[in-house]
Formats: sequence, structure tokens, C-alpha cells
Amino acid sequence: MSTLNSDIHPTSGEIDPGHDTLDEPKTRNNTDGLRLVLLGTGDAGGVPLYGCHCPACERARLDPRFIRRPSTALVETGGTRLLIDAGLTDLAERFPAGTLSSILLTHYHPDHVQGLFHLRWGMGKQIDVWSPPDPEGCADLYKNSGLLRFHWLQKFEPTLMGDVTVTPVPMIHSKITFGYCLEAGGARIAYLCDTIGLPPDSTKFLKQWRPDCIVLDCCYPPQERPPRNHNDVKRALECVDVIGARKAIFIHLSHELDLWLMEHDKTLAGHILIGYDGLTIDLPERGNV
Repeated sequence: MSTLNSDIHPTSGEIDPGHDTLDEPKTRNNTDGLRLVLLGTGDAGGVPLYGCHCPACERARLDPRFIRRPSTALVETGGTRLLIDAGLTDLAERFPAGTLSSILLTHYHPDHVQGLFHLRWGMGKQIDVWSPPDPEGCADLYKNSGLLRFHWLQKFEPTLMGDVTVTPVPMIHSKITFGYCLEAGGARIAYLCDTIGLPPDSTKFLKQWRPDCIVLDCCYPPQERPPRNHNDVKRALECVDVIGARKAIFIHLSHELDLWLMEHDKTLAGHILIGYDGLTIDLPERGNV
């Protein structure tokens, strides 16, 4: 049902040599279905990690296609552009005034909101920022919001943003965090980051909602003991299985996981893909497949 525009080896993390990294999101030319562009797929430290000389970090220094920037994604339909998280710090350069419909925040950890600290001092029309009901926020974003206008979402309550229906689902993290179920034209993507496993109510909802594709936190190689705050490969695969996802894309990767993938080629099943910066996921409108 879904079409995935990907030049990355699904299980090893190797990018096809003919692939060009997507620096600017392409404008969507049709009104059917849903597009998700992964602009940043790294964890808080990113890849290459400062001061690290492991093979994964050295590879990223030599070949920019393997760089992992802070967590950010773009949702596009014919008439709507939603930014998910604001980890990138060059948002003002990437998105001229008036080109974003709204911003969705999964949570208020700095690596997911740091791009807002510069953007807020801009001029022009206010930008709506939707987020979990976190009374703390991050630093002084609430107090000195500038052109940002913050709104709190409630779990499992759908909100129409342009022509995209957004339903928040709770995640398991050290700060109140939402994943987002995104639907347009019947096409469905679940964006689930940051989390370690899934709460029972969210699992139940996702199984019934039946996304075409899930984009899922997977930060670490397989661990004997459950890690804190983020999935390892073992827990991420468990999430994929319990949801019954037909296609899953792992994001929020650390340099440790990139190194593990370099050493464990073709380990993951074919419906599991390793996300990378610039990956575009196109889901056609249901009925137009």
C-alpha cells in the first residue's frame, strides 16, 4: 500500500552510492496522501559524535550522507506543512516565513526544541506550536515565546491541522512525551519518538489504528538490560511486532547503533528500514494505490 522512496540498504544502514542527501525538503506536487521527510535522525549527540573516532563517526566525517542531525521531520500534504520537533538550529534558513503551517513537539528536551530559541525572535505571522501538556516546557520558551504560540494537546484526542489529522499517543520517557498518529487522505503514519517500549493504552490504540508505516525510536544496539529512555534494537523490534506494523523505520540513532549496523549486515527483517537524514516516505491516498 505504501511507497517508500529510499536508497538506503534496509538492514545494514548502507546508503546507495547514487543517493544525494536531501538538504532542502522538496515541495509536494500533488494533493494525494501523505509525505514525511526525515530531516534529522540522530540522538542528542548526533553522528559524528564530538571527539569520537569510532568507524561510524569517521565514516560520517568523510561522507556527509552518514551525518545524523538532531531530531526533526517534516509532514507534507497538498496544502499543509507540519514540522515535527525542532532539533535543527537552522530552521529560519530552511523554512522562510509563511512556509510552515504549524510545529508539533514530541517533548521539551533541548535536542528536540533547540531550533525554537532562534526562530522565536523572528517577525511576521505567529507560528502555532503544539505539544504535550508539559508545565515546565524548556528554559524560557513559554515566558519569552516571541512569534511562537504554544498549545497543549491531550492524549488520544485528534486535532485537525490543515488537512492532517493528528492524534497524540503517550510514550515512555523521562519527560512527558507524545508520539503522533498522522492521517491524510486515508494514509497513516505513526511517528513514535522518544520512548522505551510503549504504554499499554498506546499499544492498543496503534493496533486498532493500523498505520501504513511507523517511524520509531531506536537508539542503541541490542542490550541485555533495558536501556533508559530510548529503545535498543531488541525493544524496538518488540514494538514493531506488537503493533503488527507492515513497515517500520528506525530513527534517533546513536553512533553506537550505526557501528553495530556496520558490523551486522543484513541482520534485520526486510520490513525494517534504517532511517537517514533526507529519507522521504510517500504514502498515497487510500484508494489511489
